[in-house]
Amino acid sequence: MTSTHPDRISPETEKVVVLARGLGTRMRQSNQAGNLASREQAVVKTGVKALIPLDRPFLDYVLSNVAAAGYRKVCLVIGPEHDALRNYYARQVVTDLLHIEFAIQHEPKGTADAVASAQSFVGSDTFLAINSDNYYPVDAMDKLRQLNGPGLTAFHREHLVDGSNIPTERITAFAAVDISPDKYLNRIVEKPQGSKIFKSNPWVSMNLWSFTPDIFTACANITPSLRDELEITDAVQYAIDHLGIQFRVIKSRSPVLDLSYPNDIPAVKAHLAGSKVQL
Repeated sequence: MTSTHPDRISPETEKVVVLARGLGTRMRQSNQAGNLASREQAVVKTGVKALIPLDRPFLDYVLSNVAAAGYRKVCLVIGPEHDALRNYYARQVVTDLLHIEFAIQHEPKGTADAVASAQSFVGSDTFLAINSDNYYPVDAMDKLRQLNGPGLTAFHREHLVDGSNIPTERITAFAAVDISPDKYLNRIVEKPQGSKIFKSNPWVSMNLWSFTPDIFTACANITPSLRDELEITDAVQYAIDHLGIQFRVIKSRSPVLDLSYPNDIPAVKAHLAGSKVQL
């Protein structure tokens, strides 16, 4: 697949790393899967949420927004067993807008390890990092592209509940962000229920990041969390505390769709009904 602008030189970010390696444990283990259509159940059992069929695979909608936001080069971080996902995007999807590559995360060690798996794709460039099971607004991704430096989109909890398919109880598990008066990230707390930072401000992370290659140094220097995972939030905090990296925070009140559980599928499908995919 080739880009329509192979010779374009731009100061803005062009590369995107999509974290598609997750095990899909919540999706597979939930008894809600029994209520799905047989085709949806078959995909849920594989744990590859990105391929869950709406009118098209969910990741098609995500990548369509990536292209609409002006990005042109995509790296899908997948597991060695994810042949279906690789085959679909390597052979079945023909796109003039996106050049798609793959990076292998050999073991599901966490989001920081997933980001680090794409280091050869990134090279010396700034890049966007996103989840494969979230449908992000175009304007939020575009603002990070224009930033072309370390940054985070912080989403407002109430607006996520009001405009997305995300219930209030799920929001309490999202990483909370502490933002300085000059709109830089002071601190980010994973799974913040009960913490002062969660009670004191309404802004959370949905893993929509702009990174420079410095993040790979941070990823290499953190230890597993209490969940025994290498968390990208810990890598970001390490970059702030030890590398002196400043992450600009761009606040958003736009909705984000979340495809974590089987009962998310009907709601996400309803939200995306009529949406055009342009790849």
